[in-house]
Amino acid sequence: MKKSFIVLLICIMGFSMFACSTDKVAPGDEGEGEQVNEVEDSKEPVRVASLKGPTSMGLVKLINDEEEKENSSYEFNIVTMADEIVTGISTGEIDIAALPANLASVLYNKTGGQIKVAAVNTLGVLYIVENGETVTDFEDLKEKTIITTGKGQAPELVLNYLLTQNGLVPNKDVTIEFKSESTEVATILSSEENVVAVLPEPFITSAKMNNDRIRTVFDMTEEWSKLQDEDGSSLVTGVLVVRDEFLKDNKEQFDEFLTQYEKSIAFTNNNIDEAAALIDKYGIIKEGVAKTAIPKCNISYVDGSKLVQSLGGYLDILHEANPQSIGGKLPDEEFYYAKE
Repeated sequence: MKKSFIVLLICIMGFSMFACSTDKVAPGDEGEGEQVNEVEDSKEPVRVASLKGPTSMGLVKLINDEEEKENSSYEFNIVTMADEIVTGISTGEIDIAALPANLASVLYNKTGGQIKVAAVNTLGVLYIVENGETVTDFEDLKEKTIITTGKGQAPELVLNYLLTQNGLVPNKDVTIEFKSESTEVATILSSEENVVAVLPEPFITSAKMNNDRIRTVFDMTEEWSKLQDEDGSSLVTGVLVVRDEFLKDNKEQFDEFLTQYEKSIAFTNNNIDEAAALIDKYGIIKEGVAKTAIPKCNISYVDGSKLVQSLGGYLDILHEANPQSIGGKLPDEEFYYAKE
């Protein structure tokens, strides 16, 4: 049953402590006829997973700081596939995870509310780019082909939303051609003139290093924001979630983790050179690419009421376009966690 459940989550996704103690008795000083009981608390580390890419960039200072401690409370794992996080959360092998925003909603719905989202860690990383000079506004996209990834998932749904809101009918006024990987899109963009594509950072930065004709036409995060009112949603890429069972027994520790996580994200944004070196150190992307890409990755920390506003509205729009992209229904208010 569990295996089938995990497979179902991976299909929907299309992209994604237990505290224990042991008592150790030290041998007594037999010469004095006394035995001293020495109790040593032993806890398993908090297991934190994140996806390789922008959603891990804000973690690197925290990871590095914990590595330098003699006895860290955390075990970090940066993974390349979202299904590794799906499996880990579902089986209880991961306590805290940074993952795509829509996948958090899928997991919440499919696990019956066994996770909570605590913060947005990455706003939009998607951009419309062109190898050429033919597009300056949305009207110029009419009768063009846009190549992208994520059919039926966030990249397509966000693109369709922006096209529709700007007077274009997807797959009528604009042809959308899907590829399986962002690397494939980037290769086509770099090698063919007048190609228009939707790509995330840091793929755009890498592509521009190989071809100086590639330019950014639209920042999709900015275009999304233009369509919202003052209390509207944000374009959200990644969030931080926690297993509810872990949270119940470790609330104080998790709140402290959030405090350190927010500081780590601020470090990444405010110390680009040092952060880029750490991003390279942990195998996320190369230092040279990271230096240019960090400001464009919208690495953020959003929690509390702003989290509900930003993420809730975003999920609402995805739900209207494709309910299955967020697990079939909008999460209820228990989905959101706020530290005290």
